[in-house]
Order: sequence, then C-alpha cells, then structure tokens
Amino acid sequence: MLPQEMADFRKVESAFLQTASGWGYQEVRTPSIEYLYLFTSAGTLTPGKLRRTYSFLDWDGWSGERVVLRPDATIPVTRMYSECMAESAQARLCYIANTFMFDDTGKKNRERWQMGAEFIGSSSALADGELVAVAMEVVNRLGIPDVRVRLSHSGLIAALLEQSGFEADEYNSIFDELLDGNESAIEKVKEANPQLARLFSLMLGMQGKSTEYLKNLRALLDEALSGAKCVIDDFIAVTEAIQTLGVECEINLAAAKGYEYYTGIIFHILSGEEIIGGGGRYDNLVGLLGGKEIPAAGFGLYMDQMIKLSMCKKPDKAQEQVLMVKTPSGSTSSALELARLLRENGFGVILESEGCENAGSRFSIDVTEAPRDYMLLDSVTGKRLHASSAQELCTALAKGVEFA
Repeated sequence: MLPQEMADFRKVESAFLQTASGWGYQEVRTPSIEYLYLFTSAGTLTPGKLRRTYSFLDWDGWSGERVVLRPDATIPVTRMYSECMAESAQARLCYIANTFMFDDTGKKNRERWQMGAEFIGSSSALADGELVAVAMEVVNRLGIPDVRVRLSHSGLIAALLEQSGFEADEYNSIFDELLDGNESAIEKVKEANPQLARLFSLMLGMQGKSTEYLKNLRALLDEALSGAKCVIDDFIAVTEAIQTLGVECEINLAAAKGYEYYTGIIFHILSGEEIIGGGGRYDNLVGLLGGKEIPAAGFGLYMDQMIKLSMCKKPDKAQEQVLMVKTPSGSTSSALELARLLRENGFGVILESEGCENAGSRFSIDVTEAPRDYMLLDSVTGKRLHASSAQELCTALAKGVEFA
C-alpha cells in the first residue's frame, strides 16, 4: 500500500474499531498461518473455497503437518476462543485481519484485508440483529453510498435437502454447490424429487422486504415441509430484531452463498450491486473445532471495497500542518534542536534534504545563526512569522497564529 492508501486504510480501520468498541467488542489478533485441519474439520469450508487456499507442509526435520495461509478469519478466532477463552460464557471479539485465497484468473489480489466481529455465546435473534447493526454503523460512519442488507437462511436449504432422500455424501456435495452459488445443483434435486425441486425453485425465486413475506412462505411450506417451520420462525424473529434496530433489509433466499459452517441467518451488505461484507450464524463451529458446544455468529467487512467506496477521503488536516525545517549551512545544530522541540510540542517535522526544497509541506521554517532568527512561511497564504527563539516560535504555533 502506498502512503495515501495506508492513510485511507487507517481511516476505515479507525471507524471500525471505534464502532466495535462502542458496542463492547474487544480486539484480538490470530496467526496468518493455521493448521489445514481447522478448515477441513467436518466440512468447515466448502470444497470450492478449499481448492483456492495456499497450503504447504510445515516441516521441522522430524515430522510435518499441513498448514495454510488462512483463507478465512472467523475459524481462527473461534479456535482461539475454544483454546484460550472457553471459560467465558460470552465473548464479543473483533479484529482486522488479512486472508489469502487465489483466483483462477490471476488478476486479483491474493491477500485481502477484512474487519470482522464475532459474538460467541448467544443464540438470540437480538444477537444476530446486533451484528447487522454494528456492521451498518461502520458503513454509515464511512459514508458508503447506496447500502442495503440482504438476508437469507442456510437452514431453509438444509431443511429442503433433508426431504430429498440423498445419501450423506451426495447431500453434502449438493449443499456445498448451493452454498458456493451453483444453482444448477437444483437439477440434481429435480432428478431425485421433481416435486421438491419445483418447491426449491419457487422458494429461491421469491423475494420480499418484510416479515409478511416470510409468513406467506411459512404457509406455503407448511403443507409440503413441516420441518421448516422452526427455521422460518427463527428467520422471522431475526428479521424483526434487525428492523427494530433501525436497519431495513431485503429477503432473498437465493443469496445463501457462504461458508458451510453457517447454520442459520446469512446476511450480505451491498453498495449498489457490490457485496462489501457479510456474515451469519454458525452455532456448530466452536464444537467442530474441538471446543464446547456454544452458539455464535459474526460478520466481516471487506477493506478494499470499503476504502474504495468511503466518502471519508478528504485530505488529512494534520498532513497540512507538518512543518519542514530548512537546514542551511552552519545552522544544522539549531535546526535539529528546533525540530526536536517542535516534535515534543506535538508537531510533525521533516528536515529539508538536498534536492527537495519543499517536500510537499505547506509550512516551512528558515533558521539563521547570526543573528539568530526563525521565520515561518505559509506557502498557501504567503504569511510570515518571525521569532527570536525556538520556544517563542513553538508558543506562537501552539496558539494557532499561522494555522487559522
């Protein structure tokens, strides 16, 4: 990242951390290298995602274990919880992390940064609503335009497939394909159960913006799929909680793409048609990784998209106030002493180097030895300020004389 890109990165990062802290989330950090088994345990990641991970043998001369550059940030956080925080009944955790996954095209970045939050220890609809509200507060703070939330529910797909009669391996394969966004998998359902496939296609083709839509869907499925009632009731409760928190959303059951570990609500946050984040409920994940059975949910926001779309890209005023101290021959020691004093008083200072007369700084200070004189020049307004001592100059600057 170039300097301006890093400045934009820090602004987005700061907005996220301030928001997460305000909701009681504590920042954590996990390793970039993790064991491969974490991402294959009982299908924690779909095969489509595993095929795009970077894995290699961690060889110590005696034995080795397959490791990966983490393709996902949630799984390492839940591992950390199960190994280090299991005594906590609840944990609200947040992070800024890089993930690694390659694309077949070779045109996109392999390293992606994301901001995320995990709420471990609550299965309530309000917990799901809270996570959506936190993500939306970050998005709104950054001024991201044309934002909406899209909801789906992995439990509905699972409930339908359970009626298909597929063997476990085939069931898992089709479920993975659907979560990876391959809707052609419905054709496999059609071959096994044409009536179920019609219901599947109808359900995935329906969209709505209120809980009334879900209540109508419940009435439709009650006749053919009684096992889906509790799933839809949960969907309704979460949708109502999200709307109670002031977040409007749309319901699109065809948007259930995601990780296999999702067990309930899945949400995507979009700006226009671009997905800028998402998350969902994963009540089985901590147990799959060897921890205790405990409900959990979380989300991630994608840094690249957030930086690109953020409206908070105004030049940093602090950058304008970086002072350049000129160091003419014979005044080096005085210039260095002035720079030290200015930094101690909270100012940013750069020293003039040969061939770099202004270094992009608005304010410059000329130092002369005989007579001792300090002159501050504002290159924008042309104003000048003379001082007979470094302390006098610092006092004048602290009062904002030349920064008004």
